[in-house]
Amino acid sequence: MLFGAVERLMALRYLRSRRQEGFISVIAVFSLLGIALGVATLIIVMAVMNGFRVELLDRILGVNGHLTLHASAPEGITDYPSLSERLRQLPNVQTVTPQVQGQVMVMADGRANGALVRGVLADALAERPKMIGELKQTSIEEFATGEGVLIGIGMSRSLGLNKGDRITLISPQMSRTAVGSIPRMKAYPIVGFFEVGMHEYDNSFIYMPLEQAQVFFRYPDGVNAVEIMVENPDQVARVRGALNREVTQALRVTDWQSANSSFFNAVQVERNVMFLILSLIILVAAFNILSGQYMLVKGKGRDIAILRTMGAPRGLILRVFFMSGAAIGLFGTLAGLGLGLLFIDNIQTLQGWVEKLSGTQVFNPQVYFLTRLPAVVDWNEVWQVVAMALGISFLAPLLPAWQAARLDPVEALRYE
Repeated sequence: MLFGAVERLMALRYLRSRRQEGFISVIAVFSLLGIALGVATLIIVMAVMNGFRVELLDRILGVNGHLTLHASAPEGITDYPSLSERLRQLPNVQTVTPQVQGQVMVMADGRANGALVRGVLADALAERPKMIGELKQTSIEEFATGEGVLIGIGMSRSLGLNKGDRITLISPQMSRTAVGSIPRMKAYPIVGFFEVGMHEYDNSFIYMPLEQAQVFFRYPDGVNAVEIMVENPDQVARVRGALNREVTQALRVTDWQSANSSFFNAVQVERNVMFLILSLIILVAAFNILSGQYMLVKGKGRDIAILRTMGAPRGLILRVFFMSGAAIGLFGTLAGLGLGLLFIDNIQTLQGWVEKLSGTQVFNPQVYFLTRLPAVVDWNEVWQVVAMALGISFLAPLLPAWQAARLDPVEALRYE
């Protein structure tokens, strides 16, 4: 009878130990999943933020110049051929494009839309690979030889226009007539469309031959803007200083950084905030590792005491428990790295699946100015995320491992 009671007590203790080890294993699995999801989420978000910046920069600078000289005089820049030639001689300057720019109202079939007209030479338009690659139903030669205009694909859809249709442009500048001042207006045929992929440009830009724009906006011998493309867009400040020394007449100089600072500042702020918020996922998973290791040390106190009495040094105990916790962080980080890169590689496919299942466009181009979800991997940021995850994961088990190494064998075996 006594033997059976002792046997039952031993079995009960064994079952409790197994139950505790199983609970610790569940905590370890959830900690590993937390580290993996945190690392994957950070990598994905950073790639999407980088993609936003790259796409915005590519599309904005594919349409706009890096630097723009704006005329202050009513007659515009009359000596623009000689000025353009001087500007081309400046260091780091690639192209110089004289333009006539003006705001108009577009009317077609009783519908109206605001637009920005840019009068350019066909050769200058051909130097913009972003524009040339996105021309539809037309060619540069057709644009150069005719009197028609190019409109964005978004504007054509909103106004229901096709190639060959005519649109009426109404300028806010007035023309004096016998019955008073009336807005100037003229009808132009549509010779083709362009699609930059940025909602703001596809819905509000119109390209017109330079000669036609000079007549319509009344700059017969000049232009009102000169766009400059430089070799490195991030070094426009250096070229801007040379421009200020070269240009003697009253011209206002703007660059792409100041003109689009709101876009890029918003992306940078959102990127930093998302990084801080999502880093908390890794921190929470690290606390799970910490609590799991504490429970493991408490559950293995008897085993630690036996090892200490057999001559195991404190450093060995510390390394054993440190490695058991660090392994969770290591494998979780590697799993998160693979999951994040796999997600980024198939992000367009996943976006299509989500839109098909939901039946709606989850990525609104009117809000984000883009038509697709971009993702660009910056390997420096990826390694920073991996290093941060490994650092937090390696710090978490240090305190429980140090407590295990300091365990007194006498106290641990007192009631055994």
